[in-house]
Amino acid sequence: MNLAKNIRKIAISVLQNEGQAILNLVNFLDEDFDSCVARILASKGRVVVTGVGKSAIIANKIVATLNSTGTPALFMHAADAIHGDLGMIQSEDVVICISKSGNTPEIKVLVPLLKKSGSVLVGLVSNTNSYLADHADYVLNATIGEEACPHNLAPTTSTSAHLALGDALAVCLLEARGFTSEDFAKYHPGGALGKQLYLKVEDVLGKGQLPKVYEDSGLTDVILEISGKRLGATAVVDRFDRLVGIITDGDLRRMLQKSLDIQSLKAKDIMTINPKTIAKEEYAVSAFNLMRNHNITQLVAMDGEKIAGFVHIHDLMKEGIV
Repeated sequence: MNLAKNIRKIAISVLQNEGQAILNLVNFLDEDFDSCVARILASKGRVVVTGVGKSAIIANKIVATLNSTGTPALFMHAADAIHGDLGMIQSEDVVICISKSGNTPEIKVLVPLLKKSGSVLVGLVSNTNSYLADHADYVLNATIGEEACPHNLAPTTSTSAHLALGDALAVCLLEARGFTSEDFAKYHPGGALGKQLYLKVEDVLGKGQLPKVYEDSGLTDVILEISGKRLGATAVVDRFDRLVGIITDGDLRRMLQKSLDIQSLKAKDIMTINPKTIAKEEYAVSAFNLMRNHNITQLVAMDGEKIAGFVHIHDLMKEGIV
């Protein structure tokens, strides 16, 4: 029990340390941050993010975030840069160099070479009195009090602060570019996230499966239509083929429990009027949200005033939307 309490106490301390450090970054946002965003927006080149050790890992994540939000970026390891990779830098590029101390040997070798290339140099540092900060065109201040490590050695709070500041930069660029959810979908076509952003209702409709009966259709026709199309429901239309209701297999079960004179029943006697519908051009995730909000499992998809088909929650599950 004491061990568990100590572990939880340590975890709380780490989270409080890192959380407070990130909040403190608000106090360090200045003209250099604003100018950095403006310079990247005006640049015809790319954003190159570099670092060594744990900073290189953070640099990779920032590059991924920038690329996915409309800012072309690439990663360059600081150690590899001085052994040939410096050739990837172009004069139009903006180079963001990440370092806690700003004084590592790799940084001291790399910075003069970057300055010579003519590219803009941004220093993302936790030590503003450093070689990197002194030579950078812009300084992104990620000063922290101390690491969450009890020995103040392992990069913990500093890397969290660098990552958060990188996220702030990426989101500012995203907003400034007017980057939309449709733009986001272009860069995320795979997986559930991508499908939520581009998959439409019409993409999940069953081909040729359009269960439909008329208002005056008898019970036998209703049952055959529902069972034959295997969608668990049928649309009910009037003589002009306009949607007037829906009958689900649940409606049939409830009807059988209540009525003894089933032979005389018509579709209009069983149907639910004004069923929930969705335009086939809507996103599939919108169909799921509508089903969830109304606690139903299928919707009638519409093509203008015509019925396009049924979208069932199982179709959305199959696509990974749910």
